[in-house]
Amino acid sequence: MPTSALALFFILRVSLVSNFKLNTPQIYTAERIFTGENWLKQHAVIVDQEKITDVVPVSGLSSSQRAEQFDNCIIVPAFIDLQIYGANGKLLAVHPGKEALHDLVSYCQKGGAACCLPAVATNTPEVFYQCIDAVRAYWSENGTGVLGLHLEGPWISVLKRGAHVESLIHSPSLNEVKELLDYGKGVIKMITLAPEVCEKEIIELIVSQGIIVSAGHSNATYMEAKQQFANGITAATHLFNAMSSLNHREPGLVGAIMDDKKIMASIIPDGHHVDYAAIRIAKEVMKGRLFAITDAVTLTDNGYYHHQPAGDKYEAAGILSGSSLTMTRALKNLVECAGISLEESLRMCSLYPAQLMKIDTEWGRIGTGYISRMLVLNDALEPVEML
Repeated sequence: MPTSALALFFILRVSLVSNFKLNTPQIYTAERIFTGENWLKQHAVIVDQEKITDVVPVSGLSSSQRAEQFDNCIIVPAFIDLQIYGANGKLLAVHPGKEALHDLVSYCQKGGAACCLPAVATNTPEVFYQCIDAVRAYWSENGTGVLGLHLEGPWISVLKRGAHVESLIHSPSLNEVKELLDYGKGVIKMITLAPEVCEKEIIELIVSQGIIVSAGHSNATYMEAKQQFANGITAATHLFNAMSSLNHREPGLVGAIMDDKKIMASIIPDGHHVDYAAIRIAKEVMKGRLFAITDAVTLTDNGYYHHQPAGDKYEAAGILSGSSLTMTRALKNLVECAGISLEESLRMCSLYPAQLMKIDTEWGRIGTGYISRMLVLNDALEPVEML
């Protein structure tokens, strides 16, 4: 067969195989399957057209239904990372384009997260707008795995800025907020701000656009935080880090978060941002309101943030500025270092972030009608395959 004809044959064969997989139900089974609520043994997940159509006992499969078996493994709902800044040397704020988002999604998926909410730290309006454009461009080419954009700052506390650039931090005007929300309509999904530097009208305006307002980088008192929680704040960003701490005479933002049953909070389980004992204590108090993020950054020498590796974390100008976590590493740390049960740790990486984003009717569980993004983990809780 001539070379050109052989090449054409190969292309047609790959196309036929790909179409066959897309149009033929896939069946997966493992030692155990975690539905998001409980464990199933000797069960199989049936997938058709990127949706889970059924979860059935293996004994109920017909002779014509062949399952892909993962021995000595578990199948769990794919993870969701609601705060990650970049990957592979491309910080989104420095490389605001489709390529950076592709790299970021690839990093997430290799680390167990099927979707993510890319974050941009305190920056100029131009950079925020460019990142909004990048997400739209990514979506326009059917890019998947990006839920939208998380803006962390610039409406935060100078006193609790952490590695954020002080010169860009400020209290917002109503007009500034309106312009940003108008430009980012449909893309901005979460904004981290300090409750004490924003007026009630600002919070209510953001919430009215369906955007999650998360309290963070804040020196709010307990009462300041509680008052703004009543105005629509429903989340908190990286619990304990860059916020007024729990004190017996002034409970601060940490105390307000723990004391309000409506507030969910992210936490960074890398052993640097928060001591594992503090994570375990917070979990006991907050139960299903606490979820994991990576807060992962990447090496960069450009822009406002020069993240440099410092062991297994990152620093900028000598200040802790991000982690090197993946979501599967976060899971292992929650189980092995914080002493949280595997079931709750899995929910912290999948179901609970899905609930905050109000996508838990499609993500975070393995069941009929859910999106068929699942993760295979081995006995060491290491990723084997993303299904």
